[in-house]
Amino acid sequence: MAASTTQYAYRAQKVHGRVGSGPDYGSLEAFEATARTFQYSPDGRYFGYALSDVVRVLQVDTPESTLVQEFAIPNIVELNFSPRSTFLSTWERPAKLEEGQQHKNHRVFSLATGSQLTSFTQKSQDSWDLQYTSSESHAIRLVGPEIQVFEPADWEKGIVDKLRVEGCSSVTLSPGLNPSLAVFVGEKKGAPASVKIYGLLTLASPPTCQKTFYKADRTQIKWNNLGTQVLVLTQTEVDKTNKSYYGETGLYLLSAAGNFDCRVTLDKEGPIHDFAWSPNSKEFGVVYGYMPAKAVLFDQRVRTLHDFGSAPYNFISFNPQARLIALAGFGNLAGQVSIFDRRTLQKVTTISAPNTSHCSWSPDGRFLLTATLSPRLRVDNGVKIWHCTGPLIHIQPIDELYQVSWKPFVGPPPVFPATIPTAPKPSSAAEAIVVSTPPVASDGVVKAYRPPGARGGATPSIFKREDEGGMKISPSGSPSSTPGPPGSGRYSRDGRDPRNGGQVNGNGIANGGRRYVPGAAPSPPIGNGNGHGSPSPGPKNNKKKKGKAGGPGGPGGGGAGTPPTGPGTPQESAGGEIALDAPVPVPVNAMRGNVPGLIAGVAGLNIPGVEDATVPPTPSEEGGNLDTVAKKVRNLTKKLKAIEELKEKAKRGERLEATQVRKMDGEADIRKELAALGGAGAT
Repeated sequence: MAASTTQYAYRAQKVHGRVGSGPDYGSLEAFEATARTFQYSPDGRYFGYALSDVVRVLQVDTPESTLVQEFAIPNIVELNFSPRSTFLSTWERPAKLEEGQQHKNHRVFSLATGSQLTSFTQKSQDSWDLQYTSSESHAIRLVGPEIQVFEPADWEKGIVDKLRVEGCSSVTLSPGLNPSLAVFVGEKKGAPASVKIYGLLTLASPPTCQKTFYKADRTQIKWNNLGTQVLVLTQTEVDKTNKSYYGETGLYLLSAAGNFDCRVTLDKEGPIHDFAWSPNSKEFGVVYGYMPAKAVLFDQRVRTLHDFGSAPYNFISFNPQARLIALAGFGNLAGQVSIFDRRTLQKVTTISAPNTSHCSWSPDGRFLLTATLSPRLRVDNGVKIWHCTGPLIHIQPIDELYQVSWKPFVGPPPVFPATIPTAPKPSSAAEAIVVSTPPVASDGVVKAYRPPGARGGATPSIFKREDEGGMKISPSGSPSSTPGPPGSGRYSRDGRDPRNGGQVNGNGIANGGRRYVPGAAPSPPIGNGNGHGSPSPGPKNNKKKKGKAGGPGGPGGGGAGTPPTGPGTPQESAGGEIALDAPVPVPVNAMRGNVPGLIAGVAGLNIPGVEDATVPPTPSEEGGNLDTVAKKVRNLTKKLKAIEELKEKAKRGERLEATQVRKMDGEADIRKELAALGGAGAT
């Protein structure tokens, strides 16, 4: 079964081709040509690709591929098949034609005859193709505010029905036997946005269901496979609360019959990263909230079925049989993929796939394909295939890889076994590759790198993620005020340091104005030396003490320059050396800007490798006057230099401003003042 469902195709800068199934994953076809795009038909029978001057369609459901059609159309950028592989649509960039003619850049061809059936003018590349019903009985396209309906069986009829909705910006056709249209109208002039659902065969009738809401500039609409319910993700360009760079999001569930609609209430603040329907159309999953995000499974009445907890997730995907669920964190996250069994709701395995920009399940639901594509990343491009139990089955490095896709399964989807199957033998490429991975703990979880000096001890909770027992961080970046659990270490969950009782903000600044560095030595309180953290209110105690050697303020005395003794202070060993593992306090005078006090405090400690420091002499009052004179001389010299530059400009004939002329006139006064200062300095 797996051998016929694990073929895939790829497109790179200089080559494109198809790769066969395992266990060898040999190359089926490789073309040394630059393809613009490629596409499999939904039933897996055809494979089409576009070159710079031609579009080719191959039949690939046989052991040997055969050329079905070739269309000599240049500059094709997009192509797509209809649901039953009856029609092929192509799109090229619009161009200006002579005499004001419109460029019909969207064309529809018959795969059976190769003839062009119809063409349209489509300027935007987004949502460029027609939307067909599952039976191909109808096709729709959006032109401005008008939704046009066609019958593919007879394109010559033209538009057979239409619906005009003012302000309509997107329309999504549902699958299923009774197709419906979900039409989105954005906010305009204070009017709320809305989503309306119409029956395709009854467009003239009122909508069967509609929902209005604010904070919606654009939407992402996903129908379930039966076409009975639709999920609507609303997004705004700007978050007015300034909590998210990506705007505000909301999720709504609507029923095509109009008997149910509600907002999906989420219990964690933050954006909605991803959501997906289960293939059984009865449940859906949502990944939401600030990192670490939550992943929750809901039923079709928005009742919580299971909470997968908080982790760095921003991606969710069900396998085609709805048996396995993949939760992952891609983009700027580490690329960890967790696979859960839907029956037991237990984790099956965790896969490390960093730098992944594409992830999809195989048609048989047993394998997961991850790829690193350009231009998202231009290094380490390639394809990796993983078994659902975790082992790497195949790897194919490809330079400048642009696109990769599984081959759809021909016929009914394969049945997933009752028990999760074991992994097959890896390919020779996977066995030969040597992957350098971070150190893995005994529990199989990849641990974060820690420098040697920080190893061997418990990680402070301020450095842990929320899902690992760390502090809860608010959107502003500050720790929340949630009390920490017993035994959480030196830091409580509200950010307080239990040693000084200070409140630490997001930058590590305590409420005393001191910066608290986790793991650093404790600093004595800033005060008058009485052991209390608050300074004395009297102005007398705020003055610097001028102590002599051996006196109350000197290095040998008990004043502010003396390191405190007692618990938590350095202890001398038998040889007179200080224990290096003991915390070294910072003298209080040094914290007040008294550098000599700091040098005196360090000189009083017998630390190996540190020379005896001497206290530099304190500048006298005369020295202070000399500093003032030097500053004035320096400023006057700068003015004379600027005047000389102005004179040079005047000699070159440049025009001077009136203020510059007045500045040149004051040269004599500046020289007199400079001469007077020079005489004072000489005496």
